[in-house]
Amino acid sequence: MEEETGFSLEMLFPLRLRASLAAIPWKDGLEEVRVRIGQPLEFFYGGGRRYLAGRNGECRMVWEKELRGGHALSARGKTVPMAPVLYRTESRDIAEMLNYISNYSLYAYREEVKQGFITIRGGHRIGICGGAVVEGGRLAGMHHITFLNIRVAHERPGCAENLMDSIRKEGSIYNTLLVSAPGAGKTTYLRDSIRLLSEGNAQTAGLHVCVVDERSEIAACHMGIPQNDLGPCTDVLDGCPKAEGMLLMLRSMSPQVLAVDELGTEKDFAAVDVAACSGSRILGTVHAGNMTELAEKPYLRRWIGKKVFERYVLIRREVSGERRFEIYDECLERVC
Repeated sequence: MEEETGFSLEMLFPLRLRASLAAIPWKDGLEEVRVRIGQPLEFFYGGGRRYLAGRNGECRMVWEKELRGGHALSARGKTVPMAPVLYRTESRDIAEMLNYISNYSLYAYREEVKQGFITIRGGHRIGICGGAVVEGGRLAGMHHITFLNIRVAHERPGCAENLMDSIRKEGSIYNTLLVSAPGAGKTTYLRDSIRLLSEGNAQTAGLHVCVVDERSEIAACHMGIPQNDLGPCTDVLDGCPKAEGMLLMLRSMSPQVLAVDELGTEKDFAAVDVAACSGSRILGTVHAGNMTELAEKPYLRRWIGKKVFERYVLIRREVSGERRFEIYDECLERVC
């Protein structure tokens, strides 16, 4: 997808690092990059973490287990002789990266900054952290941004194939929630589920899916055009709050399936109520590490009791990085 959009992850990094990153393999399987002033660059993969290291002008990636008990990771204390020399982020690196992330206009992203993240081309999401600006007891912005978390968006066509039989229902779908801890893959499964439902198959016609993409993570729209494949029968409302967006889609686009990511507020679930009573089916995601956590969520508890959602897909990430899922019915009984 990078080639298709004219964008590559190297373009987020300082110019002085780009040649080194271009010369070594580092993107296959990459899930996150943590950038912290004064600390090594951390690259997270399903099988562990790596660091950018180099001696005498030559750079390479080293696995955490190569760092001799972690002595090379500390900014204080002595470094073990012959331990890899890790590249440590400087304040100028963060400033330069913020320019690239915001297209040299961080002020234009002030609303996103208040949310704690910026979504960029390709659907990659940049978490930001630093000094909070608080006005009237509410977060109004951020200054002295000194920490970044680059969450790499992934398209995994076919990953949701095994879910389809469990969530399809008589030419439509069950109202379904995909459930996982942060970073375990629920948005990736949501995206592929949308594509598969929109495409249909030999037995089932494609469904008209409307996506409310508040954070631009599902479709990764650029200039209004989805960069991710969501299928031929999918319409996208990009950058709109979920509750307002769901109601707008119901009024204007007649969705058979309404798809949203990260339901969490009372307004979100009130909009789900309206949609469920309007003939549309719901395909959404929610954060929870297990079914017990899910049942304890304040706003969701009422909808569980009303059996609004008929299928819950719990996605788990194994230590190896592999994803597995379990299917539960409206009574939170496991069905497969």
